[in-house]
Amino acid sequence: MSEPVAMSVPRIPAMLAPPDLVVDLESRLAESLVTQALQIALKEIFPGRIAVVSSFGAESAVLLHMVAVIDAATPVLFIDTGRHFGETLEYRDRLIGHLGLKDVRSIGPSAEEAATLDADFNRATWDPDGCCAFRKVRPLERALAGFDAWITGRKRFQGATRSGLPIVEFDGTHVKVNPLANWSAAGIEAYIAGHQLPVHPLVALGYRSISCASCSSISRPGEDPRAARWRGFNKTECGIHRPIAGRGLSLSKPSRGTKTTATAVETAETMMSGPSLLSKTCS
Repeated sequence: MSEPVAMSVPRIPAMLAPPDLVVDLESRLAESLVTQALQIALKEIFPGRIAVVSSFGAESAVLLHMVAVIDAATPVLFIDTGRHFGETLEYRDRLIGHLGLKDVRSIGPSAEEAATLDADFNRATWDPDGCCAFRKVRPLERALAGFDAWITGRKRFQGATRSGLPIVEFDGTHVKVNPLANWSAAGIEAYIAGHQLPVHPLVALGYRSISCASCSSISRPGEDPRAARWRGFNKTECGIHRPIAGRGLSLSKPSRGTKTTATAVETAETMMSGPSLLSKTCS
């Protein structure tokens, strides 16, 4: 994919209120080269206060390569849910070595959280939203506490919920930069091939969107990448990219035939509330 024509981007005032900052950033970075936008975000606007969040999935090598070229010591947060494919963990380690990444931080639920909220490792089959909430949403919330902004690898082509994805957004607590938002699948493939980057081994088997093994499947002809996630549930996002607002979490299984009764957004607030997090009867 050809990047947009570069333009001069002055440094953005650091004291702007988040909404104004987002508008200013969006207007300036939307027409910039991706590498230029990353340089500005990492070194000029949020130096030392921004992290990359990566799944080390099917398309992750592109963004990580760009970041490594600018500064290999940029913090990279990998959410280790405890449910990843072994191939993903091996690919993560291989990519870290290949790119020379110096600060990859594996984050995830504590052993106590996992034992209390998913003792039989079966929660994803009856409550994938609740599973995502404590395995992904909560750990990322903790890890991002020391940052003002984060960079994602999301793209508009990945699914309907991402079709209007902006280059810059504010989620209520952090500025989020989506530098690859307008890239195509062909552009991603061309970049990986052109830079001879390692490819996730599951891509060759037909996986286009890769996360937890229990909730990822081989893509079918004609469907968008996110459709291969959480088969059988009305769910295409894990919850980390949506604002938190909601009700409680029930640890009891729904009645037979009910796929899910709460969303990751709805359960995350309860899981983040403190003492009730490890309660066996939180609701």
